Amino acid sequence: MKGQVTIRRMEISDYAEIYELWQGIHGFGIRSLDDSRDGVERFIKRNPKTSMVALCENRIVGAILCGHDGRRACFYHVCVNESFRKQGIGQQMVKACLAALKEEKINKVNLIAFTSNEIGNRFWQGLGWSYRSDVNYYECVLNEKNVTEFRP
Repeated sequence: MKGQVTIRRMEISDYAEIYELWQGIHGFGIRSLDDSRDGVERFIKRNPKTSMVALCENRIVGAILCGHDGRRACFYHVCVNESFRKQGIGQQMVKACLAALKEEKINKVNLIAFTSNEIGNRFWQGLGWSYRSDVNYYECVLNEKNVTEFRP
């Protein structure tokens, strides 16, 4: 790593750099509406204190969208630039998000990791997160224009 890593709250002014980060992650799924600037801005306005970015030499090298409904939280798009992995950046961001959630009195965090995401699944298991085999995940698409494009 060239410089010191700083973790701070995500701001909408970070969007262009975050989107560029997402574009560089192999196998990453980007939703056309939810992950647009407007979609991310809506998310940050609803949860202004819980999403984080990691910076190295004033460049965003990691990001977590983290939000809650007042009861449970969810992590979305947890990612670190591939050339900055294995340096504890993801763990630092997770720790910062969890601290922010505790301040808001949130007691549980969920996330979805695709079964094909071997790196992500190893990361969460390494942090001691529990794999749930006792639940089914369902979704209802309300807007067919909100499609996911997976990065090659």
